[in-house]
Amino acid sequence: MALTKPGARPANPRFSSGPCAKPPTWTLDKLTDAALGRSHRAAVGKSKLKDAIDRTGALLGVPEGYRIGIVPASDTGAVEMAMWTMLGARPCTLLAWESFGAGWVTDAVKQLKLDAEVKTADYGDIVDLATVDFDTDVVFTWNGTTSGVRVPNGDAIPADRAGLTICDATSAAFAQDLPWDKLDVITFSWQKVMGGEAAHGMLILSPRAVERLESYTPPWPLPKIFRLTKGGALIDGIFKGETINTPSMLAVEDYLVALDWAEAIGGLPALMARADSNAQAIWDFCAARDWIDNLAGDPATRSNTSVCLKFTDPRIVDGAGFAKAVAKRLEAEGVALDIGAYRDAPPGLRIWCGATVETADIEAMLPWLDWAFETEIAAQAQAA
Repeated sequence: MALTKPGARPANPRFSSGPCAKPPTWTLDKLTDAALGRSHRAAVGKSKLKDAIDRTGALLGVPEGYRIGIVPASDTGAVEMAMWTMLGARPCTLLAWESFGAGWVTDAVKQLKLDAEVKTADYGDIVDLATVDFDTDVVFTWNGTTSGVRVPNGDAIPADRAGLTICDATSAAFAQDLPWDKLDVITFSWQKVMGGEAAHGMLILSPRAVERLESYTPPWPLPKIFRLTKGGALIDGIFKGETINTPSMLAVEDYLVALDWAEAIGGLPALMARADSNAQAIWDFCAARDWIDNLAGDPATRSNTSVCLKFTDPRIVDGAGFAKAVAKRLEAEGVALDIGAYRDAPPGLRIWCGATVETADIEAMLPWLDWAFETEIAAQAQAA
């Protein structure tokens, strides 16, 4: 028999993995200072863009000498810019353990037609990094948004590597401890851990990455929005707020508001602690039940942002249908929105636990997951 519906509800049921929940103190009136109707090349526009860059570097602890730019097309655009401008100079290796990593494999092999080594792992696992040749250029995701796994640390990446490490960190930046000295290209977007609006990407380059850009010209044509150099030199303005194309000043303001919030709560340590607390609440929930588990098999690689879950009850007949039905019940009750597994991932749930989510909301949602599971099990038995 189905459980009685819980009495408490999350104050904010938004657990989508992107765009993610806004910061808890966010209100629409905080955007009134946006430079709307003004050129992004005017002093006010450039000032806000540079402010976003400078405060990003300070909050993340980006080392001196690294360059930070705001680029088009979200994290995808930032990764593509790095791949199209830097790959081909030396052998390369592509690592994939979820859908976005698989997408970078497709671009490198089928679009750029590189003779790349490709290493893959199933959803829930990661590639054995000890087998990777870091004297090649290596492209990988730090945190698998669609698989719920992350690289546990940078120990496998040698300091004296000859190749570049190109790291898609979009669901890791601001929530996980990134080893900057082991990463040459780092990309992310505002709409993940910071809960900003979409469409803009961040591209962070180490001095080694800059040297590659200034010493190597790829053999393929480069669209304008990918060009990071001119006359063999880095286009310095990109990393001072002079964006390649027209940015949304409303989205820029929204990101600045998110940075205000992050700084006010204690910066990067507080952001990481909030994500850890959110994820731990779900891990504890799963540990106490025999019908649900983390998709990530190794606790050391479990993501603290995109927590992916699988149903393990042997009574479930149609895994995909069951997971969708549970997610639908939770959405209909207004207690958990957009938590179905990614379309290419195994059937299950994906609950965003980034820093903008309140642990109290996770804790209020979990009894509803109990209710939805039992209710759907009962409905399945009745239909049999």
